[in-house]
Amino acid sequence: MPPAIPLATYRLQLTADFDFDKAAAVVPYLKSLGITHLYASPVMKARKGSTHGYDTVDHSQFNPELGGEAGFARLSEALRQNDLGLIIDFVPNHVGVHFADNPWWLDVLEWGPTSPHAVAFDIDWDLLPHRARGGVLLPILGSSYGEALERGDIELRYDAGEGSLSAWYFEHRLPIAPERYGEMLRMFVKEADAAETEAGKRLLALAARYTGLRRPNRKEAPGFKAELKEIADAAIIARGLAAYRAAKDRPAQTLALHHLLERQHYKLGHWRLASSDINYRRFFDVNGLAGLRVEDPGTFAATHRLVKQLVADGKLHGIRLDHVDGLRDPAQYCQRLRRLVRDAQGNTKPFYTVIEKILCEHERLPHFAGVQGTTGYEWMNVITQVLVDAKGLEALDETWRQVSNRPPRLAPYVKEAKRRVLETLLTSEFIVLTRLLARIANGHYSTRDFSADSLRQALELYVLHFPVYRTYLTTSAPAAHDRKLIEDTIARARAEWFAADEGIFDFLRDALTMDLLKPGRPPHSAPRVRRFALKVQQFTGPVMAKSLEDTAFYQFHRLLALNEVGGDPASTGLTIPAFHEAMRARAREWPQGMTATATHDTKRGEDARARIAALSEIPGEWTSAVSRWKVLNAPHLALHGNLRAPSATFEYMLYQTLLGAWPLQSPADAGFVERIQAYALKAAREGKEETSWLNPHEIYETGLRDFVAKILDPAQSGEFLGALQTLARRVALLGALNSLSQLTLKATLPGVPDFYQGTEFWDLSLVDPDNRRPVDFSARDTALGSLSGPDWSSLIKAWPDGRIKLAWTRHLLKLRNELAGVFAQGDYQSLEVHGAHADHVIAFARRHDRAAAIVVVGRLFAPFTQGGREWPALDDFDATIDITGYTAPGLAGNELLVAQAFRDFPAAVIEARTAGAIRPARQRVRA
Repeated sequence: MPPAIPLATYRLQLTADFDFDKAAAVVPYLKSLGITHLYASPVMKARKGSTHGYDTVDHSQFNPELGGEAGFARLSEALRQNDLGLIIDFVPNHVGVHFADNPWWLDVLEWGPTSPHAVAFDIDWDLLPHRARGGVLLPILGSSYGEALERGDIELRYDAGEGSLSAWYFEHRLPIAPERYGEMLRMFVKEADAAETEAGKRLLALAARYTGLRRPNRKEAPGFKAELKEIADAAIIARGLAAYRAAKDRPAQTLALHHLLERQHYKLGHWRLASSDINYRRFFDVNGLAGLRVEDPGTFAATHRLVKQLVADGKLHGIRLDHVDGLRDPAQYCQRLRRLVRDAQGNTKPFYTVIEKILCEHERLPHFAGVQGTTGYEWMNVITQVLVDAKGLEALDETWRQVSNRPPRLAPYVKEAKRRVLETLLTSEFIVLTRLLARIANGHYSTRDFSADSLRQALELYVLHFPVYRTYLTTSAPAAHDRKLIEDTIARARAEWFAADEGIFDFLRDALTMDLLKPGRPPHSAPRVRRFALKVQQFTGPVMAKSLEDTAFYQFHRLLALNEVGGDPASTGLTIPAFHEAMRARAREWPQGMTATATHDTKRGEDARARIAALSEIPGEWTSAVSRWKVLNAPHLALHGNLRAPSATFEYMLYQTLLGAWPLQSPADAGFVERIQAYALKAAREGKEETSWLNPHEIYETGLRDFVAKILDPAQSGEFLGALQTLARRVALLGALNSLSQLTLKATLPGVPDFYQGTEFWDLSLVDPDNRRPVDFSARDTALGSLSGPDWSSLIKAWPDGRIKLAWTRHLLKLRNELAGVFAQGDYQSLEVHGAHADHVIAFARRHDRAAAIVVVGRLFAPFTQGGREWPALDDFDATIDITGYTAPGLAGNELLVAQAFRDFPAAVIEARTAGAIRPARQRVRA
């Protein structure tokens, strides 16, 4: 049996091209590598053709494109035979909607609020403007509604297999409410002039049998459809549908279809309407992903039935919870999940549970029932920050100031981005909140004078100044840290308010903390106050994500290695003592969370990031190189009036990207050019400066694409490419050394190291979809087989081929498996380093009972490599490590020379023993 808590996980991205069977085929390789748990992307049924699986449309079945239940059974058996566990990425927050594949959503469109599945979706039914009846906006049209209608893009169809009627907009199915079937059948018969035919009479009789409001109702509808299916005459139906066949030269039929659509439980609209009018909660600003209300017990039970069965069958050993910040009450959800797991497997062992949670700088993770930690973004950034050169960052501050003509401060970028997101992408969600807040204020005479516009402005200031993703209030009083967070944010918002206050911020604070409901306060609607407070929590996360990760990260380019999910692009780096303190705290509080260095969501590959981090070690040479490159490439800029493509800041970002992704062993071919062009387009649109997804600027984007093509064309940019390749070779070596240090830290720090698919070779990928390209597992398996007894000197000479990283990965994982107690349960002790090069060495010990491991990792290698020109002279490290209290074969005394530790490799993990039994720090156990 695999261990309940993984020793190492390996993330696989499952797709139609890499399904359960192909995953099963690489399981033996993962076993040989030292992995204990396969960590799979979502496996439930997703939208056809999905490349990621996060658009789940049915939680109750396996994705047929991955091989369905039979394919999963084969994967499960392969894992069992190799003694590997399985962790799945699970999506509780949202489902894929629109199109024709989500049965719950289709039922809601057909039956509206009376659908038993309506409670599963967060829909504000009464918010559609200028409409007599409630409904849900469907922003699926590629043109205005009127144009789509008159072009005949919206078509009424009859499904003879179901006896049902639906409107279709290309691949989108829009069920017609059964209460409208009667009038439609009468129209069909009339249009077909079939009132005197046998089939016509039976259709009219069927329609006449269900008269009255809302008939046929839900109970009657199946019988109605079955009878319609039996008696429907194909010719009558075909001719009858013509009464609703809209076209510009068919005004009566166009009006008939329009009136029919207006009486449905939905309203069709242009996709751009979503930003201002959408009335269902989405995943961020993605219209095709609707939020689920898993706080509803029935919805939770239905969406987790398959998970429970897999746990009960012993086929699922862990779960990664996607976007937990989207949930109304994550604490309640985690409690329910733990209860479900215990019901399924008993309470005999822990069930590994991690959450996708992005922590801002200095933010602490709340404790949720049964949760071992996060997926590890925060630790990825801690590792990066300790490997960058803080002195070099100071120099890069000045470079960025000159390039951007702005101070190297991130906060103004984020605030500007938030304001733009509120005005464009998430306007509709913000309107819902402001209307709800105004209704709360209007509910009592003491607060009714707070105008809707003033409340909107106050709430906007609160959101602009809110420093993290969300609070974690439940229906009870807020925890002390949440209350302080709200009060501090209110204070910052109030300081920027120039109108008369008159208590409006006190009212907003009390609504957010639900203090309005305290005894003795003027009575306000308790359901509305709770709904407002909890919905704000679900709103601030998407605002922060779209503003920070998806906007500011693509505007602030001082050093791209720091522009990572959960990171701080303006970071000043992390000192070694601060790093040790963070690790000691982690060993106490979250020793079993994941440690990631690459995921499907990271902004660039782990080794591309490590290369870019190395620029902090040679800031002067980097700045000089950029100055020269800008001159060489000036003729390739696209200039149109005041427009410059790319902008100066974007060009600076592009040079960092090229150094991070530059091929090690092959020339930059056409495929590489296309990858950079695709990345540049995405980065420019995400940055929302010269162009955007909502409003693409064709001239700028064409200029950007041409600029990339020209500077990467040897015929046009030979001098630039020669200079780029020269610096790229140096940065690649420094980056490789950073990568090996990063890998060593990931594998030995408190936590569970997670390996993203393919990253055991050099990972120079860019942001998705570039990081989801197929992985050549055959090449990795073959290479692994040839490395049973690695010759480190030979591997060092051939370091560009990536085998050195693969061999070191297996070596580290072999040690983790052999010293499982040390790495899974051991505490963390920093070790003192002395000598001229002490700042270039991170040293610590992991220990459990008398077993221990001494870890020595190098950093800031530029002085030892002639600035990246040669492999480091490891004998030159003038530093010693105090190892008092530890013994190991080949070590004598209380000091370890770093040059001795680095005899064969620029990092070392030494198996050791403690001089006496040491009681490890007490760890929090979560089951």
